[in-house]
Amino acid sequence: MFDTAKVILVEPSHPGNIGAVARAMKNMGFSRLVLVQPRRYPDEEATWRAASASDVLESAVVVDTVEEAIAECHYVVGTSARERRIPWPILDSRRAATEIFQQSSAGTVGLLFGREDRGLTNEELQLCNLHVNIPTDDSYRSMNLAMAVQVMCYELRMLSLEGHLPNSAEADWDSPFVDKAKMALFFEHLETTLLHVGFLDPKSPRQLMTRLKRLYNRVQIDEMELNILRGILTETQKVIRERDLLRADRQKSELDQP
Repeated sequence: MFDTAKVILVEPSHPGNIGAVARAMKNMGFSRLVLVQPRRYPDEEATWRAASASDVLESAVVVDTVEEAIAECHYVVGTSARERRIPWPILDSRRAATEIFQQSSAGTVGLLFGREDRGLTNEELQLCNLHVNIPTDDSYRSMNLAMAVQVMCYELRMLSLEGHLPNSAEADWDSPFVDKAKMALFFEHLETTLLHVGFLDPKSPRQLMTRLKRLYNRVQIDEMELNILRGILTETQKVIRERDLLRADRQKSELDQP
């Protein structure tokens, strides 16, 4: 849908915002930018703020009126933060994105963003098929122009990627997960080691091993990770044995002294 969607900025006053919008668009795969009577454009600050999205900026179309900007659009969505005297179809950004995505298959759609200080006029909003409101917190409802564009482009990108993203946090693991038999051996190894270092008191275990089992069972451990854990325990036991041998030798030497 990215080829059939136009981001239209109405009378943007700050060139930095234009550059930031271009960057936000390219992040999400959008490239068609239209500027209606920008106050300062072209401008070095716009180029600087666009960073690696200079191609989006350079291909931007500048027009004199909103009507000219939306002339080829069969469906136009205008951003609005105000309640209107006459009710108009309005959705939040996520639900509006679903409608925009569906409409994009039939032709060009326009995403209309208003002025930084006062948004879109009533007359401009009346040119739209749908109004969209980004539900910000009531304590601070003002949103930067580039941020608003980023939110809408993000919601549309997520719809375009549906079916291509992982359904869970599970990765394509490089090692198989361990079975319960191996985990049981690990817990025996862990308990033995904790007894040797004196961390686990057999006379007063206080559910330590139960809590440790709960801890390790909360995650899936793969075979490589288990080998690392078992290796740590083995090296710990080796250090303990060496310590005990040194202690025994020292005690023997003390007993052998006259």
